[in-house]
Amino acid sequence: MSFGALSDIRIIDLTQMLAGPYGTMMLADHGAEVIKVEPPTGDMTRPNGPWHDDDMLRTHGGYFQSVNRNKKSIVLDLKSVEGRTVLLELIRDADAITENFRVGVMDKLGLSYEVLREENPKLVYGALRGFGDPRTGRSPYAEWPAFDVIAQAMGGIMGITGPDPDHPTKVGPGIGDIVPGMMLAFGVLSAIHHARRTGTGQFVDVAMLDAVLAVCERGVYQYDITDRIPVPIGNGHPFMCPFGMYPAKDGHVTIAAPHQRFFELLCDLIDAPDVKADERFASPEQRSRHRDVLERLLCDVTSHFTKAELSERLGGRIPFGPVLQMDEIAENRHFAARQMIVPVEQPGSTQMTHVSGIPVKLSETPGGIHHRGPYLGEHTEEVLRQSGITDSEIEKIKAALPA
Repeated sequence: MSFGALSDIRIIDLTQMLAGPYGTMMLADHGAEVIKVEPPTGDMTRPNGPWHDDDMLRTHGGYFQSVNRNKKSIVLDLKSVEGRTVLLELIRDADAITENFRVGVMDKLGLSYEVLREENPKLVYGALRGFGDPRTGRSPYAEWPAFDVIAQAMGGIMGITGPDPDHPTKVGPGIGDIVPGMMLAFGVLSAIHHARRTGTGQFVDVAMLDAVLAVCERGVYQYDITDRIPVPIGNGHPFMCPFGMYPAKDGHVTIAAPHQRFFELLCDLIDAPDVKADERFASPEQRSRHRDVLERLLCDVTSHFTKAELSERLGGRIPFGPVLQMDEIAENRHFAARQMIVPVEQPGSTQMTHVSGIPVKLSETPGGIHHRGPYLGEHTEEVLRQSGITDSEIEKIKAALPA
């Protein structure tokens, strides 16, 4: 099925786990043909749950389903001559290849960027590694393996996240993987645009650490200008107040009212005239200077209301939002209207699995989630035939795979 703004793009995807597959998922969600090349054992996330109670197959855990929708799967053993030969065939008419192996793995297989470029000069080669590839700048940690929590720690985000300076905290979602994946998608698309204009492909390198540091841009200039190390300060803001999370009777809400008009309106709406009249809070600078006192007074007031009551009073009038749990998000009209929770077929179960939707909405060429994650090797024969490989050759390739 052809759809989306990227329907004329073909990606050979060797990535596994979360970071790389998230990036290629973004491309697939907007119509790119993403051919997921899996080893005979499959992507390392295939055995991971969670699972529906009635799922007897256990081929598509929630982890795998979430970031591998809209993709095709073929099985190749890249350690074999047959597997490497097929990969060379596939990249000849591909726009890009992506991989997130450790440094030197593809080189040892004889499938380095330099080798593949000889087969297809227009090819874009996207690499995503913990500490980047030496081709664009050799990190002293180039050989180290990395996962999300490592990137969050060394990229700076944990050092500014948490309740206080003594308790640095990992951000809940795996943004040490997801943000680099997003940047991989952006880099690959940028390079494909250049290749189509000039006929020349290139090497696209994303380091997980670099991507996380880029998200922490405020900390970079904050340290440079003030010569003070940014530290975790809970749910507030280092410069603005009130700006953060506040208690309610049944949970928490967020309020961002540092500007004078919003601050005065906030005080009126939550019946806090004494806070509004206090000279310590007469200006943004004063409020920042006395933030501890102001935060304590506001918490005392907001804790007397439920989230719904605060939403009724503040919603749409100042920057405000309740802290929603996933059960509330599942029932929330915004996410329903925006199609941000989407059902996909769940092999082995009578139930559907719901995954996150597509946040980038295009009016003329909308993306979509049209297919569940593929079975391991589901499209091997189809893809190989499209590449001109004969049925007898396909049978030999399949026979050479480890049992």
